[in-house]
This record gives sequence, C-alpha cells and structure tokens, in this order.
Amino acid sequence: MDIAEVRWPDSLWAAVTPKGPDLPELSGGQAADVVIIGAGFTGLSTALHLREAGVDVAIVEAMEPGWGASGRNNGQVIPTLSRPDPEDIVAKHGAAGERFVGLLRDSASMLFELARRHRIEAEQEQSGWVQPVHSSGRIKIAERRVRQWSKFGAAVELLSREQVRDMLGSEAWFGGFWNRTGGHINPLALSRGLARAVLDKGAKIYARSPALKFERRSDRWLVKTANGEISGRALVVATNAYSGEFSRTLVPDIAHEVMPVFSWQMATQPLSDNVRKTIIPARQAMSDTHGELYFARYDARNRLVTGGAVIGPGNKPERLKARVTERLQQLWPQIGELSFDYIWNGYVGMTTDFLPRIHRLGPDAYGWTGCNGRAVALSIALGHELSKAVRGVGESDLALPFTEPAPIPAHGLLRKLAPLMLLLYRRRDAREMT
Repeated sequence: MDIAEVRWPDSLWAAVTPKGPDLPELSGGQAADVVIIGAGFTGLSTALHLREAGVDVAIVEAMEPGWGASGRNNGQVIPTLSRPDPEDIVAKHGAAGERFVGLLRDSASMLFELARRHRIEAEQEQSGWVQPVHSSGRIKIAERRVRQWSKFGAAVELLSREQVRDMLGSEAWFGGFWNRTGGHINPLALSRGLARAVLDKGAKIYARSPALKFERRSDRWLVKTANGEISGRALVVATNAYSGEFSRTLVPDIAHEVMPVFSWQMATQPLSDNVRKTIIPARQAMSDTHGELYFARYDARNRLVTGGAVIGPGNKPERLKARVTERLQQLWPQIGELSFDYIWNGYVGMTTDFLPRIHRLGPDAYGWTGCNGRAVALSIALGHELSKAVRGVGESDLALPFTEPAPIPAHGLLRKLAPLMLLLYRRRDAREMT
C-alpha cells in the first residue's frame, strides 16, 4: 500500500470530528520500554494504561490514529462476541476463558469510564445495546444469551415482541436481548481523544511510519520502518484486520489467520424530531440476528448510522443506498423518503470460529487479531490486559486466552471468495423467516 495514495475515508466521522494531534514520523534510532505497533483502539488503550502505570511507551502507526478500523466502524459499543456465547468460550479456553468472559461483560463500561476519566468527548451514549431476533425460531438465541450472560453477572434482559416493538418502534422483530451497559460512540473522536490522552501522559506516537518488520536483538525488540527504527524491552502488535496491508513480512501468520472483509457504513440526513421519536426513541444501539446484519444507531445530530453489504461489480455505493433505503422503509414505514449524506467502508477482521486470537510472539511480546465486528469495546478492554501482560502480571491473572497462530490455508484465494458468503447468509436468513 502506497502511503502517498492513501487518504481518509469520506465518512461521517471524518466530517464531524476535530482534527487529531500533529504527530512526527519515525526517523533515526529511537527507544522506549514498550513499543506498540498500531494506533487504533488496542494500541492506544494499551499505551494509555501503561502510562497510567508509569511505563515509558511509544506507538508506531502506519497512517494516523483511527485511520483503520478504529475510525471507520459503526461505533456500536457491544459487550459480547458476535457468535460465541460464554459457555462456548469457557469450553474452549477453560479458566482463561472464564476470565475473558468477565472482561467482555465489563468491556463497554470500561470504555465509557475511560472516556469519562480522560474527559474525551466522543458523542458517547451508554444507552444500551439491543439484539432483536428476526424470526420466531431465533428467540432461542436471545433466551440462551440471557441465561448464559446472567450466570456471569451481566446486566441483560430478555425482551418480548411487544417490548422490542416499543423500544425500537418497529413490528419487524420477534423479541430480543438487551444489554444495558452497551451503547454507541463516534469512533474516530474516541481514537483521536485517546491519542491526545496518551500524548498528555507523556507517551510518543509516530505517524505515517508503517512498521515493516520486527526482530529480537540483544534482549530487546527492534521495529523497523522505512526511515527509522525503535527498540523496546516489550512489544505489542495491535494491527488487527490491517496486519497485512502495509507489510507482508510484519506478522504473516497473524495476517493470514484473519479474513479482512469490507463492512459498509452509511449515514442518513438528520431525521426530523417527530420521526426520530418513533424510531429507537431511547437511542439504543441495535444490531439483529440476520447473517446479513441489520444494524442502526443515532449520531449526535440525529442521523441514523447504519450500513450493509454488497457484492459483485457496478456502483456499489448507489446499489447499497437503494438496498438499505428499502430495508429501513420496511423496518420503519414512518421514516419516509431517505437520502444518505455519507457512505464509507473499512475492514472487519473475521476468524473461522468468530473468536479473537490472542498470541505470545516471544519474550514480553504479544499480539491479537479477529474482532469479528465487536472491536470497539473489546479492543479497549484488551488494551488494559495487554498493558498488564507487558508489565509482568502472571498468566493466571490475565483475561487473555492465548493460542498459537493458525493461518487459514489458501488465504489469498479465500479472501477473494469471502464476499460470496453473503449469498449463503441471505439464503439462511430467508429460510428462517416465519
């Protein structure tokens, strides 16, 4: 990827968010106690927690804080995974899985509390997250998730069809699952606010400096860029779905165990007060049980921020606008005529089992990938745990279920074919409607 040709996405968040801090590029030889690759949510959260503990830290970022997935997503703050439930996580990872479930349970509240503590203004609203079910048979999903998350002390509630209708202003769903600690934010504003907090605490961030490779040398980690290098006692690789985009030699095993899939986001013109009060009146974040996900939340200007998926050649933005307009009018007939001011996309890092992959990369070196559409709250929480790991906290006290990297065979071919999974999801969704 040629940095000279890369620009910010034409997103709602880029249009409404104040400019981020001016940052230098990495040049010459530098050093820190901990070096972090990537200034997204994970890298920034890790650095901020390290500075709060008095640890010297520097971040090396390929573009600017929030340029990647952390600044392009829908901004829903969801304290669960997309598919696996607590019992699945514990069955796979044992005691570490139990600790990880606890981290997930608290992840949304951790994000909102971190923003409050550092006075970050990111349009944050802890109004809850709702997962309505799109067919009568799928109410079993909501029942299972409420039962399992309740066992771990989560603030969850099973919703009847009538409760979902009143909460969302639509007759389209059959009940659902509500987590009161969730909500939504402006993700780019959160990224830039975290970057300012990191700098205010005395850390360094080097921008426009893609890490090309790293190596272990004389008991230190050495990270190399085109114009410089930086060494550290400890290393955190926080590049997630963009791990292979700037350098194929950085972490090839990690880059190949995640499938980067385009997620399209879009924002309507502001809805009128009368209409807004009938559509998600209490402003919760919402994403349902369709494989081809239906999701929506408001921004601070009462734009409905939603999105969708599209495959095949042709004008994808215009095709997507037509498809999502039809969808929203079916869900909420009262919404009337619609127009979209912004449409943009970014990668979501998908794994084959929808679980994140967290790795030891060597002595005092860690990395992870596989957000599976749940990176906002999860990344902030993982940053807290990774900061503990590089400070020497024992594994039994970390909520990090470590695994070995497991690259997907024929990754390049499957990456080209991955968008076709949308056809399978649509078939499944249509079959399950009753």
